[in-house]
Amino acid sequence: QVQLVESGGGLVQAGGSLRLSCAASGRTFRIDSMAWFRQAPGKEREFVAVITWIGRSTDYADSVKSRFNISRDNAKDALYLQMNNLRPEDTAVYYCAADDRVGRRPSEYRYWGQGTQVTVSS
Repeated sequence: QVQLVESGGGLVQAGGSLRLSCAASGRTFRIDSMAWFRQAPGKEREFVAVITWIGRSTDYADSVKSRFNISRDNAKDALYLQMNNLRPEDTAVYYCAADDRVGRRPSEYRYWGQGTQVTVSS
């Protein structure tokens, strides 16, 4: 099993920045990729960004490309999401996910964190 714990959410004004963190523990050797998803009230969970654990390949949703940056620290088993130029529509609960495959669909990830709330005021 892999355990994931997110942190770093909060309230920020539009145009501001936040940095989310995700700490992984347990059988982290099983992880090939880690991703961020988000879910706004009344909406489905959506893909934000993903990074492969070895090759450092990244992929972003079009809505966050050029504003968000995903990175990881293998030595610390940590995942990060630097979010810049935040918009009210970025308001959501942000989830960290991990698995031994790479994908954009929530169903492709077995391991999930509990989520952290990000609220962007206009």
